[in-house]
Formats: sequence, C-alpha cells, structure tokens
Amino acid sequence: MQQFKEKHPDLFEFIMFNIMSNVATITNFIVLWIGTGLLFANLSEIDFHWFIFNYSSKEGGLGGFLSFLLAYSCAQVVNFIVQRKFVFSATVEIKKVLPWYLLTVMFAGIISIWLPPYIIKLTQSVLHGFAPTFANIVNIVLQVVINYPMMKFKIMKKE
Repeated sequence: MQQFKEKHPDLFEFIMFNIMSNVATITNFIVLWIGTGLLFANLSEIDFHWFIFNYSSKEGGLGGFLSFLLAYSCAQVVNFIVQRKFVFSATVEIKKVLPWYLLTVMFAGIISIWLPPYIIKLTQSVLHGFAPTFANIVNIVLQVVINYPMMKFKIMKKE
C-alpha cells in the first residue's frame, strides 16, 4: 500500500478522499432517514415552495426539504473534519480556509437541496419509496465533483 501511495500520490489521495467521504455519506443517510422518518415526518404533507426550492407533498414537502438540509449540513461538518485530518493532513489555519469551505458547501448545498424533488418526481414511478434515497445518491456524486477539487487545490492545501 505504501508503494502505491508513493508511486501514485494523487490517485491515492483521491481514493482516500472517496473512502473517507463514506463517513460523511453514512452521516448523511442516517440523518436523512431520521429526518424524514421521525423529526420532520409530520411536515411531509405541507407543500414547500420558496426561492428555487420546490418540494410538493409528493416529493416530501417541507419535511423533505428540512431533512435534506439537515442531512447535508451534518455531513459537511463531519466531512471537513475527516478530510482535513485523514486525507489531506492539512496544516493551514482553519480560520483562513473556513470561508472557502463554507462557500463551497453552500454552493454544493444549494444544488443538493434544490435537485432532490426533481429527481424524486422523475424516478418515483419506478423507484417508489427508494426515490429519495436515489436522489441522495445523485447529490453525493455531485458533491464529490464539486468538493474534491476545491479541497485539494484551495481549502486543504499545505502551507
């Protein structure tokens, strides 16, 4: 493993990024399921339409919106800690990079909260109750595409 790391440091880092992202992914799914099943279950019948966010009761309503928002937020806190410590071994001061991280996760977050009702609407007739989970999987892939380059080149760079 050490030889592979030395021979292919960038590939090893990307693999580790994805492996360690699973900690955030697990956090995301657990919080999503707790949110939709318990915390906000009674809000799922309330249509939620604000700004670019459109969650009708068929796509989870206000409860779905709040569940995706809470799941994403919790996952990003976990992700920052895990990536900083275990993948990038970042030494840059947190206060210097926190604004960049917050901007990155807010951008990715807007996409991750805006997109689910559309994915659910497109897939619900085929996936039924699995549609919100599938929407979350799409979100996670998009987050890797957005977060990895920002973390590697801007947020977690070595000083």
